[in-house]
Amino acid sequence: MVDIPDVTRAVRNAPDTSRLQEAVAARLDAVPVGRWHRGVLLVVGLGSFFNFFEVALSSLLVPLLPGGWVASTTDKSLLIGATFAGELLGALLLSGLADRFGRRRMFQVNLVAYAVLSVAAAFAPDAATLIALRVLLGIGLGAELALVDTYLTELMPTARRGRMLATAYGLGMLAVPVAGILAAKLPHSLAGIAGWRWLMVFAGLGAVIVWVLRRRLPESPRWLAVHRPDEALAAVARIEATAGPAAPSANAEPPVGRMPAKRLTTAVPQTDLERPRLWGPGLRRRTSLVCVMETLGPIGFYGFSAIAPLVLLDKGFTVVESLTYTAMTALGYPLGCFVLMHLAERVQRRTLVIVSSLLVAVAGTVFGLGTSAAVIVSAGLCTTLISVINATVSRAYGAELFPTAVRNTALGRTYALSRLVAAVLPFCTLTILNAVGAGPLYLICAVLIAAMSVAVAVLGPKTNAVRLEGV
Repeated sequence: MVDIPDVTRAVRNAPDTSRLQEAVAARLDAVPVGRWHRGVLLVVGLGSFFNFFEVALSSLLVPLLPGGWVASTTDKSLLIGATFAGELLGALLLSGLADRFGRRRMFQVNLVAYAVLSVAAAFAPDAATLIALRVLLGIGLGAELALVDTYLTELMPTARRGRMLATAYGLGMLAVPVAGILAAKLPHSLAGIAGWRWLMVFAGLGAVIVWVLRRRLPESPRWLAVHRPDEALAAVARIEATAGPAAPSANAEPPVGRMPAKRLTTAVPQTDLERPRLWGPGLRRRTSLVCVMETLGPIGFYGFSAIAPLVLLDKGFTVVESLTYTAMTALGYPLGCFVLMHLAERVQRRTLVIVSSLLVAVAGTVFGLGTSAAVIVSAGLCTTLISVINATVSRAYGAELFPTAVRNTALGRTYALSRLVAAVLPFCTLTILNAVGAGPLYLICAVLIAAMSVAVAVLGPKTNAVRLEGV
């Protein structure tokens, strides 16, 4: 074990705190990847499953609700945007709490709030109540999804970080085709209760089960090294005892000296004494980059896919055909994560963000211009698959760019931009759809998402196989 003589004093001493963080990072990287890591991925991925299920319902609910509830474009836009508006508030208001009170504690708070409100929304008596409750449940979702990135990035070993985050998201993304299939095939009424209400009950009860499973998750040792240094090494020791013996090099001095000098001199301090500022000299460039990614990225992920059922209705397909085709193209969500699992450590994440941005722009445009079922389903499948690669690798990449002391705050605040865009998008996209049709709408989306690739090429550093403390 690395000797830190007085870890309590380390919080007042920047060099000692830095040394403790390096010790924690070295030992976490040395833990052999096995059943323990897969268990963490499973529990976190299950939580993401029900989160993405709820997000998918934002657009899927529109054709299923009583006609009087979604009679106008404004009604539909409010319903689709309600959850995203709540996520905006959650990302802004709650993300900082995970940096202050811990990852594990906020995981539980976010999830139980979301579960309760999801079940409550299932019994909404009218559209206004449903919209209000979906805003509130979105608050828990907004805090939750940013925390998934933070928690897994800090806990997974450096060499497998991208692949394992993609694995967790792959499990979560299975919710999108599942939600589409259930929305298309569930009876309009079951046991005297409308089918759409059962969908929301399913999401809420599933979240309760995950809440119970998450009680076994450990706190992030990297967070403890910054905020409760006297507990950090003990937390790592518990992980080592559970996961299996570490490699012999884990007991050696952390390999600080082997890190490139440039990374040592540009690394941002992560101490309570000198808390990094997101718009300070050390992080300004990275904060700007992630803001651009979170502003333009949702256009590819939500601008193309979230209104797909309504685009298909506009093309003349029936409600059943629209939901069926949407469910078929939604298979691209888990498939995208599966593809990313095999690319995340082989290709620089910076490169993956750039290339996937350009490809989703092309595939989305083909979907918007297509008229036959074969072209629509094929292009839609490609669009969802590539957009998932783009969104997932962008989130993994963004999480790597910030120090532990402010990682979740940074991700939450920048993630709020994506929620703002996602909340406003339905009003813009549905208006354009009604005015000029799907083709021009998707061309506009393509140009905006392609612009993101330029920003990443200009501002983005390389992160693959680089320890978080050295990025």
